[in-house]
Amino acid sequence: MLLKGFEVELFTGTYAGKNVGVASAITQDLSDFVKEPDQRNLEYITVPDQRYAVLKHALLLPRQKLRKWLCCKKLTILPGSTLSLGNTKIFERSDSENPYHSFIEKNYGTNVVTASIHINLGIENLALLFSALRLVRCEASLFLALSASSPFLDGYATGAHSQRWVQFPKTPANVPMFVDHAHYVAWVEEQLSKGKMQNERHLWTSVRPNGPDRPHILNRLELRICDLVADADLLLAITALLELRIISLKNNMKKLDPIEASSKTQEELSLLADENDLMAAKSSLDANLSHWKNGKQINCRDWIKELLLDVTPLAKELDMFELLQPIESVLTNGNQSMIWLDSYSKGLSIQSLLQKGISEMEREETNFIQINSSH
Repeated sequence: MLLKGFEVELFTGTYAGKNVGVASAITQDLSDFVKEPDQRNLEYITVPDQRYAVLKHALLLPRQKLRKWLCCKKLTILPGSTLSLGNTKIFERSDSENPYHSFIEKNYGTNVVTASIHINLGIENLALLFSALRLVRCEASLFLALSASSPFLDGYATGAHSQRWVQFPKTPANVPMFVDHAHYVAWVEEQLSKGKMQNERHLWTSVRPNGPDRPHILNRLELRICDLVADADLLLAITALLELRIISLKNNMKKLDPIEASSKTQEELSLLADENDLMAAKSSLDANLSHWKNGKQINCRDWIKELLLDVTPLAKELDMFELLQPIESVLTNGNQSMIWLDSYSKGLSIQSLLQKGISEMEREETNFIQINSSH
């Protein structure tokens, strides 16, 4: 089992679903939280662990703590990954002195004001890490489709299931399929020297290598494409599927490393992956994607079902099969965006959908506390 940790970005706002920025005040009072450039969202980072039961605690306890703080101000945590009710016209700086924040505001504006989940998996072996980066990049669209939760922006349905991924500035615009660590180091240094990246963190792509001293010292894979997944059990299911794919890859490089197993060139693979990501951002589970093995069209839902079948024997062997069950529910009932859009098409307002989402997040935390206090 791999070490796993999360970076969780959240929006704060009123019980009516309106975004209200209080990140500066929160980060002064609660040391577990860090500011984003815009006041309206903030982030917490979980301590890496191999055990899924521990990870569930790590995901829900900071939310509880934050909720208590917000409650005194008559505020709450908002579901969704974009400024669903607005306002995207203004950038609300959390730190007017920070030069990197100035750069972000000037170059990207509110396109970067989104909430997401970054899933980190510990991989010390560099050959396996770069092999995993290639496989996960080619399948990142599937993870986006399971997590999509941002169909609204500024009080409208945008037509996309992950408006967040549509608007978020992928930087640099073209990222190759890295062959190995040396290729990645040389590429990052070239981007920095050309000014295409401001610093070594300024690589905003669906998946990237991460570690204590990028680009030189790396120890994990970071999947950055997922929208905010409010349901902790679903997030753990998505993480379990990702982990099972990487363990499967380790057991069978020839079959699962795209450089070994695809009929496509490296350049074709990176284009195919990026196109799939955008298709999934627009239509999520209903998207028709191109399979990395041969470029053939495959429906997103069917591809996820294939992956689940592939990993089932391993999941049973590692006692992880139950963890995957929430994915079946998403395949049957749709992801958060699809459920919201279905209700919206029947006349429900964005505000009422957000209010229902707020209650569901609260209920999950309350149930979690009750179950744990009775043990």
